[in-house]
Amino acid sequence: MHVLPLLMLIAGSAAVAGAARRTPVPPPLLLVAAGLAVSYLPGVPAYELDPDVVLPLILPPLLYTAATESSYLDLRAQLRPVALLSVGYVLFATLVVGWAAYLLVPGLPLTAALVLGAVVAPPDAVAATAVARRVGLPSRVTTILQGESLVNDATAITAYRVALAAAVGEGASWGGATGEFVLAAVGGVVVGLVLMMPIHWLRTHLKEALLQNTLSLLIPFVAYGLAEWVHASGVLAVVVVGLYLGYRNWQVDFATRLQEEAVWRMIGFLLESAVFALIGLQLKVVLEGLGEFEGTTAAWYAIIVFLVVAATRFLWVYPATFLPRLFSRRIREREDNPTWKGPFIIAWAGMRGVVSLAIAFSIPMTVHGGEDFPERNLLLFLTFTTVIGTLVVQGLTLPPLIRVLRLPGRDLQAETLAEANAQAQASRVAEERLDELLADERNALPPPLAERLRSVLERRRNAVWERLGSVNPVTGETVDDTYSRLSREMIGAERAVFVKLRDARYLDDEMLRTLLRRLDLEEAAAYRESEG
Repeated sequence: MHVLPLLMLIAGSAAVAGAARRTPVPPPLLLVAAGLAVSYLPGVPAYELDPDVVLPLILPPLLYTAATESSYLDLRAQLRPVALLSVGYVLFATLVVGWAAYLLVPGLPLTAALVLGAVVAPPDAVAATAVARRVGLPSRVTTILQGESLVNDATAITAYRVALAAAVGEGASWGGATGEFVLAAVGGVVVGLVLMMPIHWLRTHLKEALLQNTLSLLIPFVAYGLAEWVHASGVLAVVVVGLYLGYRNWQVDFATRLQEEAVWRMIGFLLESAVFALIGLQLKVVLEGLGEFEGTTAAWYAIIVFLVVAATRFLWVYPATFLPRLFSRRIREREDNPTWKGPFIIAWAGMRGVVSLAIAFSIPMTVHGGEDFPERNLLLFLTFTTVIGTLVVQGLTLPPLIRVLRLPGRDLQAETLAEANAQAQASRVAEERLDELLADERNALPPPLAERLRSVLERRRNAVWERLGSVNPVTGETVDDTYSRLSREMIGAERAVFVKLRDARYLDDEMLRTLLRRLDLEEAAAYRESEG
């Protein structure tokens, strides 16, 4: 891809994603729709997904971002449903969708049909996270969907490789397939375990935030590349490293965390936006390659495959939710009895995404002996329509479905109360530590400065409790909101004076940057407090 089309893709997708934030439509859906519309505009170049770009260059940072933002403790608590979905469901969907495609399309070999099953089996990490974040799913459901989407790509890619080996005539026995899957899974986890502690040691011993963040940008690519080099799962290696570093992130200095959060939020925003736009832009490429299939016939195939994909998830999710409780007394004693609503949302939230398309585009043109791969263009078309169908149909209906089912969302009041109690305990320990330090003559401070330390501590302790209190009847703000707003207004007034003094040549630009950075840090603190 040339530089100008790439810049157009990034700029255009970022603009659409920014506009989507002002609408009730989830950004992924608007980006896909925009890509579909733009794909046929005159002069728009053909954006064909290159699996050699998507899998090693786009997938690792997206997985790494999702892993570092996930909760290791929550995922561990939901290990059984996550494993059943990310491994069991993907293999089940591969077989069911593959068998259905084999029966549906005349002349399609079973091995090629299983390739399609593996391609469309994994729900997408980006789609699941983006939609779950927007619609406010219950925390347990969100954890299960995020955990599933972190691991299922590894299962699907391995299943695809096995099915592809059989389809192209290289042979694949059940024993060999099982061995390859175990090798990929165990190898990926081992690579992640080997890398995570040395990388964390480097992160905590590098003294400059700039160097630490440079390392941070390299981590997902190093983990993915090293795992793939030893024929293990790069996906699992990235996820293991990301979960560990996210869990230990508190041990990194504050400057690194501030920079790292800003850098990865920007990268995640750009990559997610470009990925969903790319999905829509594949329409022209896929249709032009459809070839001998009539539009009506291909459309019927697409509808049936989409329905099978959607139904297969329900066929797996409900037994996987209730059967373990039926056979295990320990599960019944330790876990609350689930209703039918949570599994329904989990089943309906199985949106597919760019990984499925990238894998589909990696299907070779020919098989062993030089013959064309059976119905490759049709498999690409069915993958594309399944991805679009799940994103549009399930993505658009998920928010109203949650409202109709009246699923309990996050208890913001309880979360704020827990935060306030935690802050109170931390402030009490910090105040005791301050008293110990001030009792030492080596730490002597003038009373105003010592009091300033105490007032800052008191401010942090009271800020959370104030969010639980009453609001201003005129503005609707809490006391904490008003304090933060006034603080930012004062900082803005100071900033204007500094700029005026620079323009009058009383200050030089270097001094201005120093003063502005000091104000920026204070404003960031005020903004974070108001975010809660």
